[in-house]
Amino acid sequence: MTVWHIVLLASIAVLALKLVGFAVPAAWAEKPTATRLANLLTVALLSALVVVQTFGSSRGFEVDARLPAVAVAAVLFALRVPFILVIIAAALVAATIRAFT
Repeated sequence: MTVWHIVLLASIAVLALKLVGFAVPAAWAEKPTATRLANLLTVALLSALVVVQTFGSSRGFEVDARLPAVAVAAVLFALRVPFILVIIAAALVAATIRAFT
């Protein structure tokens, strides 16, 4: 099985899941528990993606310039700095660290 077969199968599975979602009665989707679960699941998946992209590499677990950049971004987000400034600051931190290592 090639990568394209896997991509095609995954696309079909996502489409099928989306179509099944239309069959769910609206009353079920509007329940507070379902809404809260969907919100928490979104945050958990995004957090997992950030962790994997920050620490993961082809050789396994790796700490490099991405970790301080993500830490700076987290601090700036906590201080409610505008998004574009957070991105610029994180990029500058990563670039500075990579320039000196």
